[in-house]
Order: sequence, then structure tokens, then C-alpha cells
Amino acid sequence: MQINQATTQFVAGYFSTHSLSAKTKLAYSSDLAQFQAFVGEDLRLLSLGAAEVENWAAHLRQAGYFPASIRRKMVTLRVFCSYWVRKGTLPESPFWRVKLSFGRIEQLPRALTAGEMSALLDQARKIHSTAEFNHKLDAETKPNSEQFSFGRYSALRNLALVDLLFATGMRVGEASTLDVRDFLVEEAVFRVQGKGGRDRLACVVDEETVRIQQEHLAARKRFETQSPALFLNTSGQRLSTQGIANVIAQFRKEAGIERHITPHMLRHTVATLLLRNGADIRVVQEFLGHTSIATTQRYTHINKEHLIGVLRKHHPSLGMRTGGDQGFSG
Repeated sequence: MQINQATTQFVAGYFSTHSLSAKTKLAYSSDLAQFQAFVGEDLRLLSLGAAEVENWAAHLRQAGYFPASIRRKMVTLRVFCSYWVRKGTLPESPFWRVKLSFGRIEQLPRALTAGEMSALLDQARKIHSTAEFNHKLDAETKPNSEQFSFGRYSALRNLALVDLLFATGMRVGEASTLDVRDFLVEEAVFRVQGKGGRDRLACVVDEETVRIQQEHLAARKRFETQSPALFLNTSGQRLSTQGIANVIAQFRKEAGIERHITPHMLRHTVATLLLRNGADIRVVQEFLGHTSIATTQRYTHINKEHLIGVLRKHHPSLGMRTGGDQGFSG
């Protein structure tokens, strides 16, 4: 069996027996296609050995891939090899004879400052208010019009999106996959399809956020579409993760924030601020939907840096370095 045939059969077989997301399937397929292009599609599966694995790792390193990306691709290839070992096609996995080291990988989450987050939310509110004001002017000139423009809806949708991402710490993919039925209005919670099939409830505790989400839901229901999606694009279909990223990018630009901002940074921001404000790390773990406390602990490094910065500014010992007795008594 050639490597291209083995890849096709692996994707069909492995994902039919594992409850993994479409995004994971796409990532596995992409990684294996890249490996196949490197070794050549005519390579026989039985010829796949330690040399091919090591050469591909070296190629990725020379191509400038980050250690985390190389590690992920190696995990994909390892799963692929283990699959064919279990099937009895490969006598052993080439990874049994390979030891790869990618160095220490410590990638701290990138968060916004409280000021940047406020600016982003303020910009979303400003655009929504402008759209509502223009709508009222139109209503005065066309009092009998019942038209609900998409421009007015998109301003409300965008406000609801950025507010929801910050309020709940949802991943951008989780927000994109929300359906109308997932917003439980009376309980003020959202049913979230979490990473790796781990569903959870995202609670909204801010009354203003609840009001915005209810207003958006009412507007969303005015559109006739076959899509069950909560957030719609201009075609009346589900708003994609890229579409959400474009919304955040536009707000960033209009708010005058210089650095690049991704939707995921809003998740990092709320987690960082929760811990900084004294929230228990276990609560933050549940809030974010992390299976491991170690994942949540990454945010404590950011708070440590913040703490050190504050101490360097305000610690009383810094004013006592002139030498000698400072006059303390008792």
C-alpha cells in the first residue's frame, strides 16, 4: 500500500470511530498531506521508517516552523502510524526508534489591557448607537416602513459578538457554532459545544450583556432563513470564525489600537482579569472549559508579571535604601 492510499484510508477509518471535530479532521488531513508531499506519494507504507520521520522534523525546523507546530504535526504522524500498527499493516511504529526534541515550549496567552478591552467594547457600542440613530431618522421620513435592514442588524450582531466573547470567554469556534436554541434566555446561559466534544454552559452575569443578547436574539428571529445559526452573515447563513475575526479586526482599527488582535485574545483577557480580581483558579478552569488545571495555570504567569510590576512601583522597601537607621522604633 502506498502512502497516499494509506492516508485516505486512515482519515476515513480513524474519524469514523472517534468523536473528533471537523476542525481536528481538517488539521490531521492537512498535516498528512504535507508529510505525503515531503516523502512522495509513491512511498510504500511498509518503507516508512525512522529516517523519514527524522528528516521531516528537520525539514520543518529548517522551514521555520515553531516548536509547537512541529510537535502537533509529529503527533498527527504518530497517530497515523499507530493506526496501521493496530491494523496489522505495519509491524512497528517508526516512532519507537525515534527520539525527537523540540526544546521547551512555553507560549504565554496574549491578553489585552483593560483599557484596550474597554476601547473595543466602546467602539462596538458607538457603531450600534449610530445605526440605531440613523434608523430613527429613517423611521421619521418613512413612518410606515417595517423594513429591518441588514446594516442595522450587523451593528447589533457585532456588538453582541464582542460583548459575548468577553463576557463568557468563549472560543471563536464555539461562538460561531451557536444556534438560536443554544441561548436559554430565561436562565441567561448559553449551551456551548466545547473543544473535544466537551459541552458546557456559559453563564452571563452582567445584566447589560443579557440585555444586548436578548435584543440581538429578537433581531435575529426577524430574518427568514433555513440556518439555525445564532449569528448570521450577509447571506443569511452561519457567520464563520473568519467573519468574527474580521469584526474584531475592524473594531480594533476604528478604536485606534495599534497591535493585532484576535478573537481568542478576548478569551485570554477575561481569564487574566478574573484571576487578577481574585477569582479562584478552579472557577476560572470551569469557566473556560479547560480539562486540565495546568492549562489554566498559564494565566498565573501573566498575573505574576503584573504583581511584580506593581510591587516594583509601590513596595515600601524601595524607599528605604538610603542606608542607616530609618528611625523605626518599638
